[in-house]
Amino acid sequence: MPPRRRPQFTQESIDQQLQQIHLLDPSSSSENLEQLGPIIKEIHANRQQEAYLRHLQGLIESKDSEIESICADNYQEFISSVSTLFTVKSYTTNLRDKITTLDASVSQVGRGLVEKKRALLQSKKTASNLDEAVDTLQACLKVLDVVNRVGEMVREGKYWSALRSLEDIQSMPSTSLSQTPFYQHLLSSLPSLRAQIQNAVTASMKQWLLEIRNVSGQVGKLALEAMEMRTRKWRQRRDKDPMLRLGRVGSAVEMVTHERTDSNALDNEKLKVDFKPLYQCIHIYSTLDSLDVLRKSYQADRKAQSDLILPTPLPLSSLVLLTQEICGFFIIESHVLENTGNFRSERDIEELWEALIARFSTAIEASLKNETDPDSYLRVKECLIGFTMTLESFSYSTHSLHTFILVLFEKYATLLENQFSRRFDNIILQDDHLAMQVTKDKERDSVLDVVWLSPTEQEELLKSSLPLNFPWSQSFYLCCQDIRSFIQKFYQFVEGVSQHHGNIDELLNKSLDNLLSNHVSESVGKRLASTSTLSQIAQIVTNLEHFQVACSELERSLSSLRSTQRGGTIRLTSTASLSTTLTRALKRITGLITSKLDDFFELSEYDWTPQTREDMPSMYLYELVNWLMTVVDSLVIQEVYKDEAYKGAVAYIAECMMDFLTGPNVQAMNENAISNILVDVEFLEGEFTRIGRSHLNTVFAELRSMTSIVLSNAVQDYLTPQVRQTSYNIVKPKRLQLLLEKLAKYGGTRRDNSSRERGEKRRKEADAVGRLFPGESR
Repeated sequence: MPPRRRPQFTQESIDQQLQQIHLLDPSSSSENLEQLGPIIKEIHANRQQEAYLRHLQGLIESKDSEIESICADNYQEFISSVSTLFTVKSYTTNLRDKITTLDASVSQVGRGLVEKKRALLQSKKTASNLDEAVDTLQACLKVLDVVNRVGEMVREGKYWSALRSLEDIQSMPSTSLSQTPFYQHLLSSLPSLRAQIQNAVTASMKQWLLEIRNVSGQVGKLALEAMEMRTRKWRQRRDKDPMLRLGRVGSAVEMVTHERTDSNALDNEKLKVDFKPLYQCIHIYSTLDSLDVLRKSYQADRKAQSDLILPTPLPLSSLVLLTQEICGFFIIESHVLENTGNFRSERDIEELWEALIARFSTAIEASLKNETDPDSYLRVKECLIGFTMTLESFSYSTHSLHTFILVLFEKYATLLENQFSRRFDNIILQDDHLAMQVTKDKERDSVLDVVWLSPTEQEELLKSSLPLNFPWSQSFYLCCQDIRSFIQKFYQFVEGVSQHHGNIDELLNKSLDNLLSNHVSESVGKRLASTSTLSQIAQIVTNLEHFQVACSELERSLSSLRSTQRGGTIRLTSTASLSTTLTRALKRITGLITSKLDDFFELSEYDWTPQTREDMPSMYLYELVNWLMTVVDSLVIQEVYKDEAYKGAVAYIAECMMDFLTGPNVQAMNENAISNILVDVEFLEGEFTRIGRSHLNTVFAELRSMTSIVLSNAVQDYLTPQVRQTSYNIVKPKRLQLLLEKLAKYGGTRRDNSSRERGEKRRKEADAVGRLFPGESR
């Protein structure tokens, strides 16, 4: 309330009050103001009487003459009257003197009263001024108390109340205090007080920023744990419902089926983040029209904090803690964006997010630069995928993170392929090439669950009695086991990644083909070159056959082995490499057989110019045929491959006999030697027919046709084009020419004319065959 103004005393008011003062009672020792009024009235009346007497005296004097005349007439009466008048005059004079004396006395008394009244009024004015001063001081004390309370409220953190108090001071109604220098000084100090409040609330917010930096990791940890629980629940649900197999956490299907809970990483039983300091600061700065200053300062502080999150270099062991801190940092930013109006802009937060993720990706890539263990990449991916899904739920763009995960995936796939390449090489290198054996149902079932077989073979093996020898060796089983492990680890990396499925499947296709072609097929080929045991080579053939089947079955069953990713169709081209290696293995079998056959032919002791023809085949052929049949029939390979082995061996036998007839090792021979060769051929054909392989005898067709031309003297018929095309089309002219030359050479060495004539005839026939086909190669 404004101070009460005391009444102001002027000289006029003093005079008015003086007229109301009563004279003192001389007999009283104290003031008698009540009697002062009548005395003054009496004095006033005496003054009027004196004036009247003066007037009367004037009249008297004016009438002296008249009086004298009258007195003359009325002397006695006049004398008597004059005497009376003089007596009255005497009384009048006495009365005037008394009045004069009384007037002086009254004047003296009045002056004292006036002085006392003036002093009294001055005292009352001073008292009024003191009262006003007291009221003013009290008003000042109230204002100072408010100012003091402002300081206390700032210390207590009541910034808005402090600011309102300053506003109240500034908006006080106009009073006497308003005109004082003190009040003007106080008003001039309000900006400083506002600055103090602003600085205090800013310091409070800075302290809050430090506190939330310390709790960001815990906020992120709680959010990541909530996402992990959500992911685990979704996997359980997906495993129970095949229709959900292609869904991922955050997909439309998962969002619809997700049972939402009120988990809040910022407000829960373990942690409560108080945003009051920030809200207070925003409110105060908004009131002071300085929100832009706070906004820029907050952005700079948060950027500085984001820059301090990542250490240099980044240790992979602390990756989980870093993802928790980054996650908590941006969850807090999301909350501030949603709850502070236009204080934060989405663009500012996006800039922080993009900059930090770019540095984060670069730091991780640098830390993984020298890593050779694919599991390290897998652990990084598992950490990043939970981090990515968590921040996706807070509407942050994670495209760059998914792209970075795919970059890591390519390196991971390369390291994984290298790891399994070494494993496959070791498996093939250490294989004993013995059929794998099991003695228990459980062992059999566990093996059959791993390998890829045709449905027919798998059913047959399941029905087989124990103990059981599988057709394949241990290398096939271990390779199938590692292929499954490779595919599982391959798709384990991209679990939860929603981009570029086609590229992932293409990469898997390439990796599987590389493993099967370069580290199974080629490793088997290398092992094949150093293996000289037919039974081991036969086991290799069986293994390769099963690898071919496994490739086909793998293509069909890969959809059930793959993760929840959608992608293209897997088509393996390594089957061609396996087929090539299988062909090499079969040729290796043939090569080993023919190498052994060379030993038998070295034992052959043909007489190329016998005098008679033999009826029995050469003795070495009995041993050769027995060995060949024993070895080929004992090979544990398919019948078609056994037949291929027979074909190769018989073709080699035929070629060796043809080489006897046309090759350079035998210089000359006669018709009896040719006849003996035919006896050996007939023996071989009989043996092959006996074991049910008569189709092998066709390899001797050229030898029989060529020798028949010679023995039946049908060279002239052979020179006839029509006959040659119809009857001797399989006979090569060069070989026939060489055989005729050997016969001619034998005849030329004989002394009897008939032999020499036959020799000459053979020479002419050889020349005729050579002239007809000068460019024909052997």
